[in-house]
This record gives sequence, structure tokens and C-alpha cells, in this order.
Amino acid sequence: MTRSTDAGASVRERLRRIEGRHNALVKELRQAFARAERTAGGDCAIEGVRIVEEAIRSGLRFRAVFFKESAQNLAERLLPQIGSHVESSLLPDKLFDGVVPSETPQGVAALVRWKEFSLDDVLERLQVGPVIVVVGLQDPGNLGTILRSAEAFGSAGVVLGEGTVSPFNSKVIRASAGSLFRLPVVLAKAAGGLEKISAKLREQGVRLIATSSHKGMPVDQTQLAGPAAVFIGSEGSGLPRTVLAQVDELIAIPHAPQVESLNAGVAGSIVLYEAARQRRSM
Repeated sequence: MTRSTDAGASVRERLRRIEGRHNALVKELRQAFARAERTAGGDCAIEGVRIVEEAIRSGLRFRAVFFKESAQNLAERLLPQIGSHVESSLLPDKLFDGVVPSETPQGVAALVRWKEFSLDDVLERLQVGPVIVVVGLQDPGNLGTILRSAEAFGSAGVVLGEGTVSPFNSKVIRASAGSLFRLPVVLAKAAGGLEKISAKLREQGVRLIATSSHKGMPVDQTQLAGPAAVFIGSEGSGLPRTVLAQVDELIAIPHAPQVESLNAGVAGSIVLYEAARQRRSM
């Protein structure tokens, strides 16, 4: 028997076939996807080959991994990278497709433990780049883009304010391309709310800056290299007045007048890139 055959047999021995939709682990996975929330044990649901590989690379702790029967070959690729203590299940195609929200499931999903970060963790990283505070942003693709850009260009961390789409939404996770697993992300509600967070940022000498689609200092003329927190709102209504009343200055990204505004993902990425450019120029 060849080594590859031995490995394949070992993987098949790890897989436990589940037929019923009422299995406890399957129910946890379904609910975590449907509610875009963590389970009672603190796990979030992820799916897709690339995202599962990013979770492995990021050192996340796996609770359980699920494979679609017709994609069983993925188990031979992924299971050797996942601890042998992790529950590994094989689901019939129809059951798997009914649990995973993607229109074209790739055949693998998992429950993983999300890394918890506090506001203090973010404040300790102010030298890395600005804190990004997202308020009322509902588009998961835009939030995922901001998270990806925050890691790519440098950010102390991201604070998610009230009314913002859940970071555990599968589309957010997919758009972040794994950055959600590594970047310090703090839920404002868990940290006492935006007002308390803004006060703590001020205590640390952090300038509070709000993005605006129509007025404010051009972004390339704004000092972004020092300790700063950049507030980003939704495309439609922008930032709430209560938030705007707390900030020190407004910044805007100059663009052609016939374009009403940039989406939040693009705007956030431009601000993060400009902050990185200024840090490199120091």
C-alpha cells in the first residue's frame, strides 16, 4: 500500500457520515449561518475552500468540519492540516446544500472559534495605522472590503458600531478573504457603545475623523500618520449626527462631480491607503 493510499484511508476513518438534518452539530452550523451569529460556545460558521484554508493559516481553533459527499476529495486535502481531535463529518449533498448559504457551495464548511479582541488590544496597535470605526454599514461586501484593506494597508483595528452588518455574515467573511481572522475587530456594543469608545480614544490622544461624501478637508491634505480613528458610515445616509457631533474634523475624497459618492468599501480603502502612504513618507 502506498503512502498516499494510507493517507486516504486515514482521512476516511476520520469522517463520520451524518444523514439527518436534526443532528446537533448540523443544527449548530445551520443556525450560525442563518443568524450570522456565533454559537453559544463562541464559534462562527465558515464555508469554502479558500476561507477554510485561511482559518487554518490564521491559527483558528476548529470545533467541527463538514464535507459534502460529492466533494469528499477535499477532505484528503484539508483534514491533514486540521487536528485529529476535530469532529469531521460527511454530509449528503442535499443536506450540505441546505445548510450552507452559498448559491454554489464548494463542499466544505466548518465551525471555528473567533478570536476575541478588546478596545485595549486595538489601542496597543496605534502605531500600525488608524482605527477604523464603521457605523450603520449594512452591505456585507463593503464591510469585508474594509476589513481586507485594513489588514493590507495597516490598521490598529476595526470597531463595528450599532446598525452595522454582523462580521459573522458569510458574505462578510468571504469578502474579507481571511482578514477577519487576523485583524483586531471589536463590537462596539460589547465595549460599552460608541460614546464610551470615542471618549476612551480621546483620552489616548487619538484624533476622531469622519468621512464625508461632499464636504471636508481633502483626504490627501489631512494628517493621518499619527494616532487617528476614522469613522465610516453607510453609503445612503452617511454617519449619524450624534457621531458627527463627536468628531474633530471631516475629510472628503475628491472625485468627479457627476459621481454622487463612492461606496463605503472603496472610500475606506482609499483613506487606509493614504494613511499608509503618509506613514511611509515620514
